[in-house]
Amino acid sequence: MLLAILAVVAGLALLVWSADRFVDGAAATAKHLGMPTLLIGMVIIGFGTSAPEMVVSALASMQGNPGLALGNGYGSNITNIALILGITALLCPIAVHSQILRKELPVLAGVTLLAGYQLIDGHISRMDAIVLLVVFAISMGWSIWLGMKQRGDALGDDFEHEMEENLMPIKNALIWLFIGLVLLVASSRLLVWGAVDIASALGVSDLIIGLTVVAIGTSLPELASSIVAVRKNEHDLALGNVIGSNMFNTLAVVGIAGAIHPMAVEPEVLYRDWIVMAALTLSLFILGYGMRKAGHINRLEGGLLTLAYAGYTGYLIYTVVQTAVG
Repeated sequence: MLLAILAVVAGLALLVWSADRFVDGAAATAKHLGMPTLLIGMVIIGFGTSAPEMVVSALASMQGNPGLALGNGYGSNITNIALILGITALLCPIAVHSQILRKELPVLAGVTLLAGYQLIDGHISRMDAIVLLVVFAISMGWSIWLGMKQRGDALGDDFEHEMEENLMPIKNALIWLFIGLVLLVASSRLLVWGAVDIASALGVSDLIIGLTVVAIGTSLPELASSIVAVRKNEHDLALGNVIGSNMFNTLAVVGIAGAIHPMAVEPEVLYRDWIVMAALTLSLFILGYGMRKAGHINRLEGGLLTLAYAGYTGYLIYTVVQTAVG
């Protein structure tokens, strides 16, 4: 099992690094080709930060491990809200200024309800997966239209500032785009092999490994980008990363995995994991939208989110120990 653990560690490290290079290359290439900055931020960077989850879940599904794919998608959502936003808010309270984000938060809540509805029958069929992918295409089209229509938005200004500071030459952008993509696939294969081997050795389901180790690892790009964003006082980028990533995870990551291989869903995915994900999404909606004032996530709320993640992960570990003892 030592080799499998090393494979997971190496796979995660290479996965995060290659995803970052892929995003940089893709964003710079799109900018050189004349794509509007806000569109780059909402589509390419949103896709890029979720690329680890997408590739890992797709490979896991192709290799007959749908539990790992589903656990990675839902586990990443829980990690994004509870752990990443929690830690980020502890470091620096997050204020929300972007009207785009406030309009997208109800959409994320609706998408989460759709995911729960599909889990009720204990199965995600290819038709369910197609529905998720169609909703994903519609929501992306709506977000793009809204983003391009909205002028002078805080989120758009943040992306414009970021792109002007970090734009690389087109040749370098294409090289990093190719290298990042190749290493992204290779590191994902290494990670999936190691995760499945560890699950088999410990006698636990690959769902648990997906919800914990793999979900944390594939969410590291969001953690890094969110911390950097708030330190630069670009708060909307921090929340935008999480909203965009969770939309991708719920619709595209699970949708692609389900389209490749229909998934039988264990009952606890609905009654445990989805309920936690839905509750955290509701809290994000309330905190980010704001009821009577501009939305914000202060340090106390960040601490509560972090404690919620610790409690959830602790419960998962408890169930694994109980299963092993039993």
